[in-house]
Amino acid sequence: MTILDDGLSIGPTGGASTSPAHVDLCADLPTRLAALSTMERDGLAAEWRRQFRAAPPDRVRRDLLELGIAWKLQEKAIGGLKKAITAELRDLAEALATTGDIRRAKAPRLKPGARLVREWGGVTHEVTVTDGGFLWKGRTWTSLSAIAGRITGAHWSGPRFFGLAAGGKATGHNKAKPRMTGEQDTGDA
Repeated sequence: MTILDDGLSIGPTGGASTSPAHVDLCADLPTRLAALSTMERDGLAAEWRRQFRAAPPDRVRRDLLELGIAWKLQEKAIGGLKKAITAELRDLAEALATTGDIRRAKAPRLKPGARLVREWGGVTHEVTVTDGGFLWKGRTWTSLSAIAGRITGAHWSGPRFFGLAAGGKATGHNKAKPRMTGEQDTGDA
């Protein structure tokens, strides 16, 4: 028998009864997870409805019901995903639904105060992200690519030059050595 977070206990058939004991979610988590494998399908469906406040998907396999409920129980006991991870997963799901491809990750969006450091030709260049763009050598720029072009004398993708995007082909002593300090989130610069 498993005691749930709302004071109900569930037996192997999924039938619920009241229990006066309040149980610590983390301490009881292993027992609750183990009980899922002994529950009948109707019991799992009832637990799914209780945890997700919605009916389980039609014709979903038993193992997926167990996994979904186990995830929800662990989320309640230990905590869920950070908002940034949730947003990234949502973006990846949208990309998969629209393009069928999630391999191309978005370039990071930089928060004001983040610093990008890149060595080029033996000279270290430092760029600070501001609300209005990028501060380099005392001047505000609207584009990292413009800064990369000034540094190298050639057209470069700014995010690629500063190591924020994959695919750069720097070689030899000019190979990118990106370092970031300060806060970083995600998007193009």
